[in-house]
Amino acid sequence: MGHQGIAWLERNNREAEEAPSKAIALIDLGPNAVIADIGAGSGYYSFRLAQKFPEGEVVAVDIQQEMLDFLTRKSKETGIENVRPHLGSIESIQLPPDSIDAALFVDAYHEFSHPFEMMRSIREALKPGGIVYLLEYRAEDQRVPIKPLHKMTQAQAKKEMAYAGFEWVETKNDLPWQHFMIFRKPRR
Repeated sequence: MGHQGIAWLERNNREAEEAPSKAIALIDLGPNAVIADIGAGSGYYSFRLAQKFPEGEVVAVDIQQEMLDFLTRKSKETGIENVRPHLGSIESIQLPPDSIDAALFVDAYHEFSHPFEMMRSIREALKPGGIVYLLEYRAEDQRVPIKPLHKMTQAQAKKEMAYAGFEWVETKNDLPWQHFMIFRKPRR
């Protein structure tokens, strides 16, 4: 999504449609966790995560400088200081090895033009045993009012994450429109 879509990301009815507060409640990490919000966009999830983990850090990764500028302004306006805007590329999140505890994707993974390269960079940036939270609109459910090209099946996500070296942990089916899938980087 281009930066022109910020209003859609920040829409008032998002809670009713997607239940992001429920999704954030399902994220189980330690209080000092470093979480990368991949494809952070306007920071809708980043700032909510920062409030849930005030002792941690949220690295809001996006490939559009306009999104990062918006995040910087919003951080100043809200006084939330533990969100760090970070410029990635289409092939990498550009973070050091073993620097994050978790990565969150909210309806972003399916947009990648280079998914294998991106997941390789995330695997490198995650600490051993690090978690990937993957939220994608359910392609299996025709009632989800999203265009098919913006949906994924759980089977497709599991296959692609396994290919990138991640182990499926579980899927929580608590959200109205999205899969909430959890994957782990092996500890070895």
